Amino acid sequence: MSHGGEVTKREREHRPVPAVLAVVVHDHKVLLVQRSNPPDAGCWGFPGGHIEWGERLFDAAERELHEETGVDARAEEVLTALDMQAEEVAEGIGYHHFVLVAVRCAWKGGSGTAADDVHALGWFTLEQVAGLGNRASDGVFALAKLALSPHT
Repeated sequence: MSHGGEVTKREREHRPVPAVLAVVVHDHKVLLVQRSNPPDAGCWGFPGGHIEWGERLFDAAERELHEETGVDARAEEVLTALDMQAEEVAEGIGYHHFVLVAVRCAWKGGSGTAADDVHALGWFTLEQVAGLGNRASDGVFALAKLALSPHT
């Protein structure tokens, strides 16, 4: 950190990016999307993305969900936070570091349409999520299990 508590531009560029995952539960299933772009292009995961400046977590989760899928949901609670770090050397992208805040969302409407950076989407039971194996992003099964567990 630079003198006086200010953060330099270089330090700012090497910080994790805060993002949200919208974990929508409906009819004992979770909504997953297959990403079109890095990181995790081609993998199945939860809809989500960057938190915009001044945006609250729940608002970001609802916005990202709607932008990527057209599904409407009400953000209800933070499930957990995940630390995602990946190097996309093959893609020429470089290094990614995200802190992902997973937000459980209650479905309000819409079956979903792939949009934005989404190749495909679907509603999955826990068994179907398990069956994705390495076609799912890291942590997807554990997060789906957490989201589908009864509220305490």
